[in-house]
Amino acid sequence: MGERVGIVGIGLMGSALSANLMQAGFEVQGYDVDGKRVDEFADRGGIPVESAAAAAKGARWIVTSLPTSDIVREAVFGEGGILEGAEEGLLLADSTTSRPEDSERLGAELAERGIRFLDAAVSGTSTMAWKKDLIIIAGGAKEDFDACRPYFEGMARAAYHMGPVGSGAVSKLIINLVLAGNRLALAEGLILGTKAGMEMNNLLAVLQDGACSSKTMIDKGPKMINADYSPEGLVRIALKDSRLMLEQGQRFGSPMLLTNVWSQVAQAAYQAGLAEKDSVAFYEVLRGMAGLEQRTG
Repeated sequence: MGERVGIVGIGLMGSALSANLMQAGFEVQGYDVDGKRVDEFADRGGIPVESAAAAAKGARWIVTSLPTSDIVREAVFGEGGILEGAEEGLLLADSTTSRPEDSERLGAELAERGIRFLDAAVSGTSTMAWKKDLIIIAGGAKEDFDACRPYFEGMARAAYHMGPVGSGAVSKLIINLVLAGNRLALAEGLILGTKAGMEMNNLLAVLQDGACSSKTMIDKGPKMINADYSPEGLVRIALKDSRLMLEQGQRFGSPMLLTNVWSQVAQAAYQAGLAEKDSVAFYEVLRGMAGLEQRTG
């Protein structure tokens, strides 16, 4: 029998992370507020439990994969939370795209209670996660990062130690900032091509093979062209992330020109009824600005 580990949050990303851990030989006990997600987790061989506390019980390591840092905090300190089931020395890795200041505060509070914490954000879509094509960007003590290596190797193809607690979260926001710029530029280019009457699959093939090529272009270009917005990430999460990026720009006095535009586009997509669609459903907003029909909503 493999080592038992815990997970709290078995949504789009957590489902893939837990499956990868099981594939790597770990026994995974997991909790989610959505019973359907828990049932799917059990069908894959996971051990369903009734609370975050139970997910932590008897484990040396647990990962959280939740929508926001406020929800992470509730999962840790709330009734039936991780602290109720945790033993001293537990390693808690938070893979949520969190507000860095929240990660710093959480890490300090957990340290006082003998819990070791890393903000261990993951970079990649949920589809990439199922293929284990993720990287982990972690902040925390180097010895804690080293202790987490076997678990990170089970979830992802690479893991990077970025510095103290909070630096993983900052790094993830910077990755998402650059990613958003890539997607926004791709959308502009594809819509200009549409307006110019070009054959879109041919244009996308050229873009993917040209000097501008990027991984997100290969993953997301077909979704834009085909209006395939089955979620690998969500517009509402992209909007949340954009606001966290802008906060960091204000915090450090850094220019956020493109991020301001991106946040407004993400907000327009959210308000257009696309909140639960894939994050590149913002493409329909730009289509509307170009006088083209919105194909979903």
